[in-house]
Amino acid sequence: MPPPDSGKLTNFDNRPGKNHIMEILETVSDGLKREIKIKVDAGELKAKQDERLADLKGRVNLKGFRPGKVPVEHLRRVYGRSVMAEVLQQTISESTQKAITDSKERPALDPDISVPEDEEEIERVIAGDSDLAYTISYEVIPAFEVTDLTKLKLEKPVAEVARDDVDKSVQRIHEDAVTYEKKDGKAEDGDQVTIDFVGRIDGKEFDGGKGEDAPVVIGKNMFIPGFEDGLKGVKAGEQKTVTCKFPDEYLAKELSGKEAEFDVTVKEVAAPKLAEIDDEFAKKVGFDSLAALREAVETRLKEDYETASKTKLKRKLLDALDKAHKFDLPPSLVEREFNSVWEQVTQELERAGRTFEDEDTTEEKARKEYQALAERRVRLGLVLSEIGEKNQIKIADEEVNEAIMQRIQQFPGQEREVYEYYNKNPQAVAELRVPIFESKVVDHILEQATVKDKKVSAEALFAEDDEEATAEEKPKSKTKPKAKAKPKTKSG
Repeated sequence: MPPPDSGKLTNFDNRPGKNHIMEILETVSDGLKREIKIKVDAGELKAKQDERLADLKGRVNLKGFRPGKVPVEHLRRVYGRSVMAEVLQQTISESTQKAITDSKERPALDPDISVPEDEEEIERVIAGDSDLAYTISYEVIPAFEVTDLTKLKLEKPVAEVARDDVDKSVQRIHEDAVTYEKKDGKAEDGDQVTIDFVGRIDGKEFDGGKGEDAPVVIGKNMFIPGFEDGLKGVKAGEQKTVTCKFPDEYLAKELSGKEAEFDVTVKEVAAPKLAEIDDEFAKKVGFDSLAALREAVETRLKEDYETASKTKLKRKLLDALDKAHKFDLPPSLVEREFNSVWEQVTQELERAGRTFEDEDTTEEKARKEYQALAERRVRLGLVLSEIGEKNQIKIADEEVNEAIMQRIQQFPGQEREVYEYYNKNPQAVAELRVPIFESKVVDHILEQATVKDKKVSAEALFAEDDEEATAEEKPKSKTKPKAKAKPKTKSG
């Protein structure tokens, strides 16, 4: 299909006495693809160059001339080329923006700009003897209708905090506050054994298989299967070889499935000492009484439950929005999102020393999976952006500052460095605005939609949904530490 005849002449410079023109000709309008040829009159460029040179005349100091008395033509010979280069750069930027604004369409990404490659033609433009002609190409954000938000019907899973939940949380606090007392005799379940160890596979030491003064609590299952069991019955001062096997799905591929021998020297055996769960215990962990501890635990659990409820509700909302909107997506946006996702996935696999086959898939299948995820993210991003713009949802400076402070608090001891990073990087600040904007848009949508509570168990509330990652979630490789950690060295 031939491109529409949309060429037009537009007054680019509306200043009094200026009649220079810019010609805009749309040459491609195919789906979401656009190409526009722009031509700026040589007289316009020459006029802008003259303005800059005239301004330069009053500021430049040249040998042999009094300040402000340098002839413009002499300035043109000395600075004309560099000044015209600045004029061209600014003109391309301004005329590109005008062409896009006049089109009343939104580019998906910054347009690609193609300027003349012929050196003779470029020289004629710089000399002011030829018009500036160049081409911009880009993809546009598609026009689409946002679904009627008032017709969205969603269920919010909610769970009550039971007394038993509070009891279990208090018990975990109690267990975490355990202390150990040195004891004589053999190590039993629950005892802490302090050891030095050296691991070998086929008689050779391996990286990370060596440690000193490592505390091991028997029964905690913090080490590879069989290691803690091998310490049962040991005494302080005893030396023992513990043989166990790394799991087949161990993260460090060079160790997975391998049998290892650990030469262990037992330095100390200590028995757990648990205090009574009473007011005295509560005071030791920072509360006035056991009742105050239980109240704080219950409050925290309610907050956790509400956060989990909102997270699942948001996922249901995004699923509903994704289902309700079907429109063509700018390929450039999808490609950029896919590349970001794919880079993260492959880097995680590489760090873990695993392949797609280790994840029970193939690269082809994984690409299709993450391509679909990229498309979902782009679609939802456009929908949320459209809803936010139509409803004039704004982000206050105070909200951004609060987000920066939260980031700063995540790096204790590096507060100044983090602050300076955001102070000097507007792009980093802009990235903080994205989740704030999205959260406000989601809240707006939920105010319009019909949301009903659905009572579920705590287990169901916190169960992982076997679904694709949502638009706001960063993807992860399926690689998970299914095996327990190996004995740790001092370096961790």
